[in-house]
Amino acid sequence: MPAMNQKDYYAILGVSKDADKKEIQKAFQKKARALHPDINKAPDAEERFKEVSEAYAVLSDEQKRARYDAMRAGSPFAGAAAGAGARPQAGGYPGQAGGFPFGFPFDMAGAGRRRAATAYNPEAGADVVVDVDLTREEARAGARRAVTYRRFDTCGNCHGSGSVASEHTRTCPTCGGAGAINVDLSFLFGAGAAQMQCPECGGTGKVVADPCPECAGSGRRQVVSEAVVSFPADSHDGDQVRVRGMGHAGTNGAATGDLVGRARVASERLEGRARTGFGLIGIALPFLVLSSFSGVLSVFLLICLVPIAVGVAGIAAANPLSRSPLWWRRGLIAMANGAANSLIWALILVWFTSCSQRVLIGPY
Repeated sequence: MPAMNQKDYYAILGVSKDADKKEIQKAFQKKARALHPDINKAPDAEERFKEVSEAYAVLSDEQKRARYDAMRAGSPFAGAAAGAGARPQAGGYPGQAGGFPFGFPFDMAGAGRRRAATAYNPEAGADVVVDVDLTREEARAGARRAVTYRRFDTCGNCHGSGSVASEHTRTCPTCGGAGAINVDLSFLFGAGAAQMQCPECGGTGKVVADPCPECAGSGRRQVVSEAVVSFPADSHDGDQVRVRGMGHAGTNGAATGDLVGRARVASERLEGRARTGFGLIGIALPFLVLSSFSGVLSVFLLICLVPIAVGVAGIAAANPLSRSPLWWRRGLIAMANGAANSLIWALILVWFTSCSQRVLIGPY
């Protein structure tokens, strides 16, 4: 089969070289419907359908299209990249996830982390976390909140499979199903090869044979959704409520994540200057306590007054009298953390100061 740069994908789809994404998508939809093997019984329909799918898979992806254009133009860098380890066939893309020439092969790890548009890689969708502001009264009595948020939803055109046909996977043509390819680096270093995760299938060894034009083979599309999050009575700041199945849809038909509503109750939320203030007071406390027992309190008193004063000012600015018991409890925890962090330094410095004073006073 001809290599990628020997085919005119623009002619196959019937679009100009300046066509935008929408024109390419429309052209593919039209040809794919006419050539689909389930509809068109001509002997060469399946082969032509694969060819159209291959053209769309390359031209609909900005990076693949740029790579293809560079190869067609006879770029010496592009030709070198398609070395012994990368054998472009139907739908194959022997390039990289990042821009060439500087991204490949130096960015092999980055290429492996990114999912190619045509890769068949079912992965469960992630949760979507939304912060919901509640007053103290609403948190105490319980509240329902409507939230609007962005997420990936199952593609309605392919019903999440990523393909417009029922048989929607095939062995990756770039790696032959191995999930990795050997890249010849002799054009850079004179000899040697490196193995990298296949950028076409993302390491799974499978690709979508006829990518859905609506979702480019991922099985999901970005949408704006609305949902109602119900917080029970006696909720507190940081409490979470789950709405099942309203998170990100999984790729290629995998399970959907949840929407997680996280309560934000201002009267209980310790943050900013108040959190810093409690921490500063905590840092100063070990110095004051240990120096008072060691008889060197006068040395550390003036030094510790500065962080204590700054800490008290930060706490006072947060209007502490209107805060809930949970806010004070969190403040005490922040203070304890500050004290724990400074304890070792306090022991060393107080001990050193105490010994120094004994040495100075001793001869007299």
